[in-house]
Amino acid sequence: MTVIMNLALHAGATVVTMPRFELETFLRVMQDYRVARAFVAPPIVVALAKHPLVDQFDLSSVTLVFSGAAPLDENLAKACGQRLNCKVNQGYGMTEASPATHLVSDDIEWVKVGSIGPVVAGSECKVVDITTGEALGPQSDGEILIRGPQVMKGYLNNPAATAQILDDDGWLHTGDIGHADADGDFYVVDRLKELIKYKGYQVPPAELEAILLTHPAVADAAVIASPDEDAGEVPKAFVVLKTEATPEELIQFVASRVAPHKKIRLVETIDEIPKSASGKILRRKLVEKERAKTSAK
Repeated sequence: MTVIMNLALHAGATVVTMPRFELETFLRVMQDYRVARAFVAPPIVVALAKHPLVDQFDLSSVTLVFSGAAPLDENLAKACGQRLNCKVNQGYGMTEASPATHLVSDDIEWVKVGSIGPVVAGSECKVVDITTGEALGPQSDGEILIRGPQVMKGYLNNPAATAQILDDDGWLHTGDIGHADADGDFYVVDRLKELIKYKGYQVPPAELEAILLTHPAVADAAVIASPDEDAGEVPKAFVVLKTEATPEELIQFVASRVAPHKKIRLVETIDEIPKSASGKILRRKLVEKERAKTSAK
């Protein structure tokens, strides 16, 4: 709210809001109000890139789709941009940082698809090893840390929670995994707490979801950790299909595109991926479903 509402007030623009996301209503609102800029979560970018309903509406007014709240895959960003003939940019931030920390400028003609951009002016960002805390160089994945004037002082009356996220040097530990490139542009891979621990390896579910969504039979997908006696956890995919595809076919499709330890081991077909009102995947509901199933065995 602090970003979108205030930017619109500053620009003298109209803000159109929805109480809850529903694709057809969203597309109709975009068409009827001649929306120029859409601020959405990645699952909505998936719908804009792949859903056949999009072709029934005139979205020619859209010049920018701005994605936030979760990592956005490069291929999906390209597909959405090509379909709507618009820019697809990302930003990054969190409530504890008021919230913006990274942003891709509208002034840039050539956008690095998949990047959240450089850190905003007056702020610092570094990537550290999740085990040692040592700073990492370009292209090395680790936890993203932020320091700047927009970072909170702490949680009200909760020093224990504050100490877990803010260190003594003023660095805010975001809990997100990512890296920087040689130009200082940053990329988010996944949430630290959502990484799947497979035989000591860290597997980001968002990477596997992005690959699954490029399969022509897959309409939607979510990946979680499934408990496993031998490996600790294995990647399991929940998929919504638009045409027929076997679990084995999808497993092989992903396996041919990732390192062996990142392979999806299980696939389950469901009718709908659970999502929040803003369109974010409610991964915890799938985790609860999987835990109930495995504990019943």
